[in-house]
Amino acid sequence: MKKKFTKRLLVFFVSIILLSLIYIPLFKDMKFGLDLKGGFEVLYQVKRSDGKKLEVNDLNSTYDVLKRNVDSLGVSEPEITVEGKDRIRVKLAGVTDIENARKVLSRVANISFRDTSDKLLMDSSVIRGAKLSYDESGKPAISLMVKGKKKFLEATTEVSNKASGDNVMVIWYNFENGVNSYSKDMETCGNEGSVCLSAATVSQGFSSDVIITGNFTKEEAESLATSINAGSITTKLNEISSQNVNASYGEGTLTKTLAAGVIGIILVILFMTILYKFIGFIQGINLLLYMLMVMGIFWLIGGVLTLPGIAALILGIGMAVDSCVITNERIKEELINNKSLSNAYEAGNSESWSSIFDANVTTLIVAIILFIFGESQVKGFATMLMITIFAMMFVMVFINRKVLKSFVKTDYFNDNPNRFIKYEKASGKHKDKDNKIKIDSIKILKKCFLVSSLYIVIGLIYFAIRGFNLGIDFRSGTDTTIKASGITVNEVKKDFEKLNYEVISINKQENDEIYVKLNDELKEDGINKVNNYFKDKYNATTEINVVTNIVRQDLVKNTIYSVLIATIAIIIYISFRFKFSYAISSIISLAHDVLFVMILFSLLKVEVNVIFIAAILTIIGYSINNTIVIFDRIRENIGTKGKKINEEVLKKVVNESISQTMTRSIYTTLTTLIPVLCLIVLGSKAILPFNLALIFGLVAGLYSSVFLAGQLWFVFEKRKIKKNKI
Repeated sequence: MKKKFTKRLLVFFVSIILLSLIYIPLFKDMKFGLDLKGGFEVLYQVKRSDGKKLEVNDLNSTYDVLKRNVDSLGVSEPEITVEGKDRIRVKLAGVTDIENARKVLSRVANISFRDTSDKLLMDSSVIRGAKLSYDESGKPAISLMVKGKKKFLEATTEVSNKASGDNVMVIWYNFENGVNSYSKDMETCGNEGSVCLSAATVSQGFSSDVIITGNFTKEEAESLATSINAGSITTKLNEISSQNVNASYGEGTLTKTLAAGVIGIILVILFMTILYKFIGFIQGINLLLYMLMVMGIFWLIGGVLTLPGIAALILGIGMAVDSCVITNERIKEELINNKSLSNAYEAGNSESWSSIFDANVTTLIVAIILFIFGESQVKGFATMLMITIFAMMFVMVFINRKVLKSFVKTDYFNDNPNRFIKYEKASGKHKDKDNKIKIDSIKILKKCFLVSSLYIVIGLIYFAIRGFNLGIDFRSGTDTTIKASGITVNEVKKDFEKLNYEVISINKQENDEIYVKLNDELKEDGINKVNNYFKDKYNATTEINVVTNIVRQDLVKNTIYSVLIATIAIIIYISFRFKFSYAISSIISLAHDVLFVMILFSLLKVEVNVIFIAAILTIIGYSINNTIVIFDRIRENIGTKGKKINEEVLKKVVNESISQTMTRSIYTTLTTLIPVLCLIVLGSKAILPFNLALIFGLVAGLYSSVFLAGQLWFVFEKRKIKKNKI
């Protein structure tokens, strides 16, 4: 037995090491966001200069202009994404010259038609646009729609009369005299990234729409049409939010966050080993495999890792541990009931599956809603959260169970199951003791309701008077972080008054950083003025984040939609899987948890920003985990009581179910708190509001699941019993 066990343990560790050696090299090419690498981000609202309605083609053409402008900056991993019907977000990680980047991005497209001697024949005013078409043989081509027919006839006639080889009309994108020429760019003309878009032979003059043919693929023809359109429409870019992050700040944040993550994982592995012995140790090691898989999937889909993404990854650790704790507690119960290790292991896994499945589905619902309604960092957080859920179900449920089952089958632990999983088997005069924390939750029902009600009522009154410490995302304006040696708050305040900007608040933070909130929405000139002023006077580095009222209104609207839809989706799912009374009890408990966090943020004046919303929705998903585990046990226990259910039976079931799951609730909360606390102590202040919200939410979730959710269900079911009697 021992030889067989040792062999499998060796195979397990070798497999983990080999998988690590395969996965880890992939991460050297991992893309990092601005908050971890530094750089510049801007969100544009696209409008037509002529006041007409913006069409999809207009947006696509503007996207192409921005893409080409970004290419000219030489940024290695730019992100350009279309958001909604009229917005384009550009992220340029690693860019340090923000002023130049702004100028290059806002540069308009200029399409020109020239001959082989680079003589200008006509500009984009002659055409209405271009679109994908097909020639007579069915090959992809470009249909050029002509507006200035007379000028077009003159230009094409002039080119067609030239000698063979020179009867070519060259289409240029932002042609620069002295830089570009057909003789120099002829070889690369038509290639991706070239400003020479096409060189078409002209056999005669044309005064109407024409077809440009060649050996185009469909993608090449579409790309050329889009590039031509970029120069033939008049759109303008309205900068509605922007952010710049200093490179050294980003790199320092990455180092801190990774260190916090590594320490958090090590502590979780130690905690699991101490709690559960061998099974906890193996599950802890499998956490590393789970982390590798999550990062590997994220790398494969080309994801960009940001601070919220790392937060979702750390949160995923808590969810993965939760699945292990649920299973382990079930196995312990079976062992206490004198089952063999093999039977206890099978029964524990089987009985825990329902709770794990329901808990993760509800979290997945929240992640999907976040992805649909979120933008930028929130969308990245949601993407990572969805990946962690699927990876967790595969590694921490499927793989983990197979690995542990192989160890159980060695029979190494049969004589002493306590070496496999730590538990206390009652004996003698304590033989009826089941080693669970006993709690009469129904007895203290009124006290719990009173405490919660008083806290929420008083807190809401305070909130109505004092409100939130709103971040820039919810109030619009400008946030500026100024870093310079020896700089003081009073000096900076006077400087902004001198620059004629209204300061809402100003305070000094760590590392000689001064954080300033301005009421003004700085435009490009204002941003450059502030940057240059503090650089010249203090040799300071500045980070400026601007959000306009347009973005703020959309964020508030999307936040309301997200919370409402998440709530409705959870009600529907729990009603389907359980009963409506469970769903209503869950939603009331969730409302309690959300209000608990919001009131604490108001009391402590912690800044509320866009990441706070991700935290609130995460709390909704995570808090429901605790509640569903208890409800799953209530449903199981009520099923053993037959059809004669009265108030006393309900009391017994609720008390028994909460007592049976209490240990699991405490352990799960503690193991999730470990990495979150590591992020607070060692990580970046940029996600401090997120981490604080999680801590408050975890504490509130533990309280509501143990002292509110089951009791609420009892109240609803008791009323139903009384109504049926009447």
